[in-house]
Amino acid sequence: MSTIVAAEAGTAPADGAEVAAVREFNRFYTNVLGWLREGLLDTPYSLTEARVIFELARAETTEVTALRAALDIDAGYLSRILARFEADGMVTRQRLGTDKRRQVIGLTPPGRSAFGMLDARATGQIAAMLRRHTPAEQRRLAAAMASIRQIVGGPAGAPQFTLRAPEPGDLGWVVQAHGALYAREYGWDATFEALVARIVADYAAGHDPARERVWIAEAGGRPAGCIFCVRQDESTAQLRLLLVEPWARGAGLGERLVGECVAFARAAGYAQMMLWTNDVLAAARRIYERAGFVLAGQEPHHSFGHDLMGQDWRLSLG
Repeated sequence: MSTIVAAEAGTAPADGAEVAAVREFNRFYTNVLGWLREGLLDTPYSLTEARVIFELARAETTEVTALRAALDIDAGYLSRILARFEADGMVTRQRLGTDKRRQVIGLTPPGRSAFGMLDARATGQIAAMLRRHTPAEQRRLAAAMASIRQIVGGPAGAPQFTLRAPEPGDLGWVVQAHGALYAREYGWDATFEALVARIVADYAAGHDPARERVWIAEAGGRPAGCIFCVRQDESTAQLRLLLVEPWARGAGLGERLVGECVAFARAAGYAQMMLWTNDVLAAARRIYERAGFVLAGQEPHHSFGHDLMGQDWRLSLG
């Protein structure tokens, strides 16, 4: 059983409380990182100067106009910073071709050394901050920051997913996520969440680690999806509870979860794999078909508050 459809987004005007909350957070986090001190990270550089150095370190040379656009900085202010860096021997500038108005700039070895110092201190500062918190809190922090970036700035590219074994609280998330998503996207009632709870409880109460497994997909410190491989009988494994969160769809995570599950079942010595789903879950069925599953039978039923067409899918692992 799985759900993979597109999410909807909306906009609404911000009220005074929301504006005040964002401003308060900005003041708090600026103070935590010490951005308003005279020298960033106990160096001779201001925050803006450090950002210029970090941006220049991304390439051998950078056109000044592109640098200004990337930093969204006043042209005169940037020119003064670059003039200081050039006087200190940290950067070199040269014309781009015959156009006197176009210049490229790059870090010299001393400039690269300054970048290395800033980079190491920034990494050390964040690592020290994170060490004061538990791994679970660190993941929550990373997830919250990813959410801020996505909401304010839009997606920054495909998320990077990690597949791992469930940790405390993850099995509860599986039940909650299935209940919430299927109610919202298909209108299924609480009997479906109850079914998922029984499946998860049976797995938690006792399973054979050599032949049964759960994968939690994680990105940015938060769960993005899941899948179960459980024993149906001695020769048959069952794929259950495939789910991909709306914000994680479109990046191939569903295929990756199914592929991992099938590979495990094959290595565990099962002869075949089966799954039960419903025909309304079209996106999931396409994933199963691409993985080699074949429709073995279907039958109408009334479940979860709806008339549905249940389907039995099979895959030979020989």
